[in-house]
Amino acid sequence: MARQLGRQEEEVAIAHDAAGRPRLDLPGGTGLHLSLATRTGVVAVGLARQPLGVDVEQVDERATPPFALLHPVEREVLAAADAAQRCSLFARLWAAKEAYVKALGTGFRRAPESFAISLLSETAFRVTDASIPAESTGTLRIMRNGGHEIMAAAIVVAGQAAAISPPDRSASS
Repeated sequence: MARQLGRQEEEVAIAHDAAGRPRLDLPGGTGLHLSLATRTGVVAVGLARQPLGVDVEQVDERATPPFALLHPVEREVLAAADAAQRCSLFARLWAAKEAYVKALGTGFRRAPESFAISLLSETAFRVTDASIPAESTGTLRIMRNGGHEIMAAAIVVAGQAAAISPPDRSASS
């Protein structure tokens, strides 16, 4: 984060608002919004001038997708999918759903079945939400964590298209 902002590490601080959402505390007055996600050693960080959300999910080949938590359109897509692809498809849908509610600032206080994610391609999705007039789109990425676990990552910048940059391999762990 410090490198992205052109600052020293001690000049950057992340805090949380009353709802637990991360925010850039230092430097102040940047007008930047922050979103963070972690899962099995992968960390995603999003920084934008508009509210945004990022999420990372592990593709679990043994799990049964929780159909009851999905919008009816998403349930149909999952049910019609080839069994071998269903877990990957669910991880992509869920990463997109979680990124979206983070961008809204509600988290899953907002029912996940109340809006629909449409996968437009391997890397893009659209959110259909009757309660929000502006369309949101986002970007997806499938990656391997350490060469073994398959991960799905998503980012949404409220009201506009978003992109996921490749991981910065120069950063130290």
